[in-house]
Amino acid sequence: MVLASRSASAPSTARSTVASSGSGASASASARAELAGFLRSRRERLTPDRVGLPPGGRRRTPGLRREEVAMLSGIGVTWYTWLEQGRDITPSTQVLDALARALLLDPDERAHLHLLATGSRPDDAGDPAGCSVVTADHVELLARFEGVPACIQTAKFDILAANATYRFLITDIDEGPLEDRSCMVRAFLDPVWRSAYDDWEATTARMVARLRAAMPSHLDDPSWTGLVERMRTSSERFDELWQRHDLTRDGVRDQVFHLPRAGDVTVRFTRLYLDEAASVHLNVLQPVGEEDARRLAALAPASVPRVTMRPTLAERLGDELSARDGGRLGEYAA
Repeated sequence: MVLASRSASAPSTARSTVASSGSGASASASARAELAGFLRSRRERLTPDRVGLPPGGRRRTPGLRREEVAMLSGIGVTWYTWLEQGRDITPSTQVLDALARALLLDPDERAHLHLLATGSRPDDAGDPAGCSVVTADHVELLARFEGVPACIQTAKFDILAANATYRFLITDIDEGPLEDRSCMVRAFLDPVWRSAYDDWEATTARMVARLRAAMPSHLDDPSWTGLVERMRTSSERFDELWQRHDLTRDGVRDQVFHLPRAGDVTVRFTRLYLDEAASVHLNVLQPVGEEDARRLAALAPASVPRVTMRPTLAERLGDELSARDGGRLGEYAA
């Protein structure tokens, strides 16, 4: 109602409040749509009492009203509404921080908000720089985790390289199309992988929240948007989780697996990031107990390569790995 009573053009004072001191860069249409959905989800999860407001009578929808968010953040209702509609406006750093405070965003959510609106993180959140390239040293290190599942993985859960123990942890990760060499795809779409997770619902919720947190830097990357589209179409569970807009950067944790070849094992996930942008990491599944270690060590057949890689990676690193490994190129098969 408030928006309908206003003119189509925002006052010049409001424009200077919202757009001044911003990055000057206009977000892409996909980023604006993502920002709109994120703001709505954060607004709808709050209640008036959490932000010190009276109930305000009957509410047709959950959460705060747009007018309340605008008041709490000190910006005009029209401008806030335009942000939720995905319009092409560029809010300033000050406005984004005011919105973060009004919506009670945590540090990760605040950085996510800035990334969506301006394409960069706030100065005090650390600005990611560049993208790492997997090296022969990384692959050689992977091979040395003999008997311990380890892989090199991207932020969207693609497996770039895996040692033999990881390859055969649940099902042979190298079987099937290349686009299925992904923990995200397997966890949601492969029934054997689903039954292997002791806490499948909690695990998948964390996975999607991690993907959401990484998404702002890849909104115009077809490989990322294609994955999300595929998963939302193929999995009701993924689609439900995606629409929550939850974020996480969960760290070290224990996971119980019910493995087809080894029975029940407990491992501790440890991620070692290979680049400043945290877009590629070495993922190590350390056995928690001696029996876990024994069962994992027996997973991989003795005849298989120590490490397998995506074909493009194997082609680029093959000569270097062969030269430093006594000519045993076959141990690094694609």
